[in-house]
Amino acid sequence: MESLTWTGQFGSFLNPMILASVVVFFLGFFTNFVLTIVGVRPGELEIQGDGTMGITRTPSDYALTTMKYAVMLFLLCVAGFIIGGLVLPTMEQKGIIGAAGQRFLPVWIALIVTFILSITFKRKLGLYGKLFDSPIGMVGFGLVMFWVFSAIFSSWVAPFDALDQISSMRNEVPGTATPEGEAYSHYLFGGDRLGRDVFSRMVLGSTYVLQIAPLATLFAFMVGITLGLPAGYIGGKLDTILTFVANLVLAFPVILLFYLLVTPEIVQAGVPQYMSMVLFLFPIVFLIVLFNSRYHTQPMTRNILVGIAAIVGFWLYFSLISDRADPESAVRFWPESLDLFNIPGNLLIVFVSVVFVNSPTVFRIVRGITLDVKTRDYVAAAQTRGEGPWYIMLWEILPNARGPLIVDFCLRIGYTTILLGTLGFFGLGLSPESPDWGSTINEGRRLLTVYPHPALPPALALMSLVLGLNLLADGLREESLKD
Repeated sequence: MESLTWTGQFGSFLNPMILASVVVFFLGFFTNFVLTIVGVRPGELEIQGDGTMGITRTPSDYALTTMKYAVMLFLLCVAGFIIGGLVLPTMEQKGIIGAAGQRFLPVWIALIVTFILSITFKRKLGLYGKLFDSPIGMVGFGLVMFWVFSAIFSSWVAPFDALDQISSMRNEVPGTATPEGEAYSHYLFGGDRLGRDVFSRMVLGSTYVLQIAPLATLFAFMVGITLGLPAGYIGGKLDTILTFVANLVLAFPVILLFYLLVTPEIVQAGVPQYMSMVLFLFPIVFLIVLFNSRYHTQPMTRNILVGIAAIVGFWLYFSLISDRADPESAVRFWPESLDLFNIPGNLLIVFVSVVFVNSPTVFRIVRGITLDVKTRDYVAAAQTRGEGPWYIMLWEILPNARGPLIVDFCLRIGYTTILLGTLGFFGLGLSPESPDWGSTINEGRRLLTVYPHPALPPALALMSLVLGLNLLADGLREESLKD
């Protein structure tokens, strides 16, 4: 069986169009750059003599328009390759891009359905619906959801398991045919130094990133909100102490912190587990205080909600921190019959480290917003009604700070994704055989000058996800400022 070309049968007429779009884009970019240097700016809205509004076009506007249409042509060509992968019968005709597009078919269907439903009901979906009024936000949302759906449907998208090895496929170039009898006919993005499919590992690696980054960011927000609200609202010595601790953590070099946490002596002493015992308490405290402050005038409802939060929360809490099957675990008292899950040691270290590093920054943001919002009239009205401090913090201040916090949450997931990739690259993340993007990039870099294909797909995947999160945050910020 022959190796695949990148563009397949459609390449004969789409390749020149892609090349033309790239050339036109860079010509437009260079022209706009030169015009900016000489002082030519894009046109602005002006009031005409008859009282109507008009735009005075400048050469810079035409350069920007040219770049926009070049990007649109490039995307249409890529869509053409993907469509070719869906309609053409043989792998040779599909090409690498078309075959990869076919593997992502469940992702395309999920994206189309999500966009159709979201745009149809956007006026009923609050800030999320307003996101679809922002082109930047829609692009960012599309990139993020592409990888979310890729993680969800990874078992259908990836043709091989992350650890499957074919010795004859070591360091093979993209599009190389696999031996007869294998699960799939080609290694679309080539093989790594152990003969594993780079395409499958890239897809399966998204599940690790999207399991850890959002959840770790959510835990960091729970810690930051629980401490930042009283620090900003109550102030005094509490604010001074918490701010000092936050600044102390922020002053500590992040990479050095991770190196310390993975040191065998630190791990054997149980420091990561003791840190998890403290950090994992904050979501439980947050939910209990949230329900208690909201329903303090309805004792029956309050007791039920607080009881459920406490029982379920501590059940999950003890399942997280305790592992009777691990003789080196510092916490082993929780019965195995009640232990819902066990977190591998290296994953716990990564998770705790990310939460610990991000929490002080969230604390500072929440504290700053609280200092501003607590002077508003509606907070004074709640104080006049006799509401308690925690009710005011959680039900008056926090909802009115949701815009900046949602934006920062998206950005922080991106920062966490980069941090996870950095840890994996330095060998401080998950186990070496894990397909997470940082570890895969680290393995591929060793032969980067000879075989670049094992390192480039996970690097581009990491870049696209972070780019999507940043664009999504920009779109949310743009729409939240209109409220």
